[in-house]
Amino acid sequence: MKVILAGPPQSGKSCLREGLKQAILTFRNERAGVPYPYVITACPDGEGSWFQETMVEEYPEVAKACKAVYKGKFTQDFVDLVANHVLNCDQPLTMVDIGGLIDDYNRAICEPATHIVLLSGNDPRSGENWNARMEPWREFAKDLDLTVVAEIFSDYKGVKDFIEEIGTDNILRGSVHHLERGEPIATRPMVVALARRILNIGGYSLTGKSSEATYTIIREADSILRIAFGKPSSNDQSSKTP
Repeated sequence: MKVILAGPPQSGKSCLREGLKQAILTFRNERAGVPYPYVITACPDGEGSWFQETMVEEYPEVAKACKAVYKGKFTQDFVDLVANHVLNCDQPLTMVDIGGLIDDYNRAICEPATHIVLLSGNDPRSGENWNARMEPWREFAKDLDLTVVAEIFSDYKGVKDFIEEIGTDNILRGSVHHLERGEPIATRPMVVALARRILNIGGYSLTGKSSEATYTIIREADSILRIAFGKPSSNDQSSKTP
């Protein structure tokens, strides 16, 4: 399952990406079988998956300095590289954070994907409504035959989330408030609902007993010891035995 996170510029996609990743990791820590949310950063803006965590861990100057070094422009070489990553990534759950423009670059990157989440806020400069700004992205998804998982209003000045019932078109709709670095985005109701929706579509069960153990040995075969960590950790690790 390859999920594109898309929408106009300044909608909070990178913040949503990090919050969504952490929300899925929470499910992963509590339930067996939930996959790791692998992220591909498909925009050369210098904000990799590390950026927000570095910002909120009281190292904002380091994050800004690294972003300045890594920031670049869309080039055909960059697009070809990222599109190849998306095409050949074999992780069970991959999220792709793209830039905010509808162009041939993003089309090439998104073509191998399967699903898309649309996020849009009102344009503070033109006053254009978020729904109108989302319409071209609906067409973008349709043209690439991507299944729309959710359409979310990014309500920066809001104080709470709103979640609508999933419609007959199987699209989750609602709003998420104040997507800002340093905020506890992973616990926002809409972000949690989106994480649950993505996992349900992917066929991953969220039922069953929570994992309370610090670690559990899952399998030992072919000289590989695999250990699944419980609540204290956010990732599984494996090590090769001598």
